[in-house]
Amino acid sequence: MVVCGDDGLAHRLAAELRGVYREQVTLVVPPSGPRVRQPVAGRARAASAALRDMVSAAVNRSGSGAPEGGEPSGAGRELEAAEPTDEVLAQAGVDRAAALALVYDDDETNIRAALAARRLNPRLRLVLRLYNRRLGRHIEELLDQSAALATGDTRDAGLDGAGTSTTVLSDADTAAPALAATALVGTSKVVETDGLLLRAVERQPPRPGEVADPGLCTLALLSATSNDPAGADGSEGSGEQGPQLLPDAAAAEAATGRGTVVLEQVSYSGPPLPAARAGVPPFGELFSRRLRWSLAGLGACVVALAVALMVVTGDHPLHATYVTLLDLFAINEPAHNEDSGRQVLQLLSGFVGLLLLPVLLAAVLEALGTFRSATALRKPPRGLGGHVVLLGLGKIGTRVLTRLREMDIPVVCVEADPEARGMATARRLRVPVVLGDVTQEGVLEAAKIHRAHSFLALTSVDTTNLEAVLYARSVRSRLRVVLRLYDDDFATAVYRTLRAAHPGALTRSRSVTHLSAPAFAGAMMGRQILGAIPVERRVLLFAAVRVAGHPQLEGRTVGEAFRAGAWRVLALEVRGDASGNASDGEAGQGSRLVWELPDTYVLRGEDRVVLAATRRGLAELLGRRARQGTGP
Repeated sequence: MVVCGDDGLAHRLAAELRGVYREQVTLVVPPSGPRVRQPVAGRARAASAALRDMVSAAVNRSGSGAPEGGEPSGAGRELEAAEPTDEVLAQAGVDRAAALALVYDDDETNIRAALAARRLNPRLRLVLRLYNRRLGRHIEELLDQSAALATGDTRDAGLDGAGTSTTVLSDADTAAPALAATALVGTSKVVETDGLLLRAVERQPPRPGEVADPGLCTLALLSATSNDPAGADGSEGSGEQGPQLLPDAAAAEAATGRGTVVLEQVSYSGPPLPAARAGVPPFGELFSRRLRWSLAGLGACVVALAVALMVVTGDHPLHATYVTLLDLFAINEPAHNEDSGRQVLQLLSGFVGLLLLPVLLAAVLEALGTFRSATALRKPPRGLGGHVVLLGLGKIGTRVLTRLREMDIPVVCVEADPEARGMATARRLRVPVVLGDVTQEGVLEAAKIHRAHSFLALTSVDTTNLEAVLYARSVRSRLRVVLRLYDDDFATAVYRTLRAAHPGALTRSRSVTHLSAPAFAGAMMGRQILGAIPVERRVLLFAAVRVAGHPQLEGRTVGEAFRAGAWRVLALEVRGDASGNASDGEAGQGSRLVWELPDTYVLRGEDRVVLAATRRGLAELLGRRARQGTGP
């Protein structure tokens, strides 16, 4: 296995392949250079600096070169190269490797290296990290076609991707659903792919003697210390006190005092929200509240004058209204020879007309300004509350913003760079954006942080995220916060401190590489990873697998195939058979997923299933098939 990259994802992916799948990995990274300590500035300077000093010892234990994720690189070869040229790829052994992952932060670098690697080894399984999804689909088809022509093998291995030679993934797309879901009510966790939506929720621990409702199934038991303000957010090294993934029924019933993560709802996601309308904006945005009240008051005056004229002169209501409008715009004949009542009403109508002129002018100017600023950044509206404040509109923040808007969640973004990647998306979705450095006073206040439901700090700088969260908590102590933090030790220390300082508020730390690395590793081993759900600092994978060649699944019932702590069959793909019996069918007949399978259903070789698995459980399934020679 060869992994090439220039950031923490490459290190985390290499550690995943070595530690979980026991693969020999060659890691190609840029030459190491001196690290510059990020400055801390702003209103929360003292608080963030004190907290960082408190956890600096924990951070230093991971070493100055620790990657995102906090795990050592382990045994293996490491090459330093500025770019993945043909010579570097040949030196890394791409011509003999089974799989190559190109996870540079630049799409062009990954594409150029993928084309070179395909020439060196047509049978190589390629995994590319591309942010541009449309380009990624075209590149995937191009490289697959090139591999098929070079090898003469055009097989389609199906759902588990055993025959797919190229897989294009995005760390932003992989991590965004989990990050967005963490900000919602109930700390929901979502896996979304190709219209399929899996929703898991975190439930409070049952009272003594009670048994937690397992929902469709219990995915995990939370840490025994999850309700302790000084407890740690369970990671890989938490031991028996940490979270238990995929427990059996006996363990779930015996786990009194522990929260659970259960699969509560499984459905197909609807289409995304439509883009902002290019036509007339809503009336509430076209005119301000003060102008609307002024127009309403003048309209009431006109109606009152028309009624009074109808009473005084006995005219028909339509004619009385017409005469009132003529008087209003000073285009009627003076009422010289009329009675005093008619003359008074004409004077009043003229006076109202004088008041109406500036109001109409203001309405025209305000409407023109609204149309003119339709493509500009919106400001948070007055009275906004219960929204999500999103800090950072980079690659991750942009994808999270899209997910939140698809779920119709109100969002206010905070970004320091007016040319950030997500600005165009914010304009298109008409999401309010506050431009400014979050470390400066007044920026979070402009985002209505004091009335927000939750706060997502997703910049690439840990100290910026930490400082913003500390200040947000000083404004609203019970605010739900989600931090993007790189290092496990640092994240654990921050989590403990924030939980101890604010025991009544929900605090979560998430690492993008922790969420995305398992999907990249699974793709390198030939598996289609549908998504990942974070369970504290651990990850539960959802994978699509063909049953054939897996003795742990084939010929067994769903109940017999379940292995506590390793994997669990959740759904069966049914092709072209409305009766519910799995059949191959024709490709054009489509397919659907059947959930809540009975434990007595026997899994057949031609079946394709969706299962939840731990990383090691998925690696065991993969290793058993590889040893039998049926896998790639």
